[in-house]
Amino acid sequence: MPRNLAHSAGYRYADAQAGHHHAYLLPTVFKALDALALPAGEQRLFELGCGNGSVAQVLSQRGWEVTGVDPSVEGIAQAKAAFPELKLDNGSAYDDLVGRYGRFPVVLSLEVVEHVYAPRDYAKKVFDLLGRGGVVIISTPYHGYWKNLALALTGKMDAHFTALWDHGHIKFWSMRTLGELLREAGFVDIRFVRVGRVPALAKSMVAIAQKP
Repeated sequence: MPRNLAHSAGYRYADAQAGHHHAYLLPTVFKALDALALPAGEQRLFELGCGNGSVAQVLSQRGWEVTGVDPSVEGIAQAKAAFPELKLDNGSAYDDLVGRYGRFPVVLSLEVVEHVYAPRDYAKKVFDLLGRGGVVIISTPYHGYWKNLALALTGKMDAHFTALWDHGHIKFWSMRTLGELLREAGFVDIRFVRVGRVPALAKSMVAIAQKP
């Protein structure tokens, strides 16, 4: 087991409730999913990094068939206890997910890529999980010039970069760098939506891209 994956297995979840960040992420996710206009029988989605299952549960209530994995042993235990009907298991981007689960029209991965030691492996796995023409929706904390300047001027750089947070963020993405990662993996039609606060100081960004 890669060292970073072993560490992620200990990522803690107190319960199966949604996180505070879902309040500003999910409206954009819902809008992107609705725009796909998939027939009911094709509303299948793979959640890479499903955590405690809270997002999968909301999506299942909206008619999506969700399959998901997460390396957090505690997160999946919380998910299985709260939502036993959902198909959520321990696993990560380093596993043979296509061989285990097949391909999907949509892959969702919220606030995950900033925790990933090998992002190119992650992006390749997302690409492989999608069928032809499939869509990925990825979110991660936003970084840009004005936000970084505001963090520096207000003395909040240490709090933001969370160096003392076990299992915390190890990659810090901008639209340019995340866009480059997705293009390298083969994605096209990449666009970004900044969410939480005004765009220049956004809390997170949501990348939406398509597999040709």
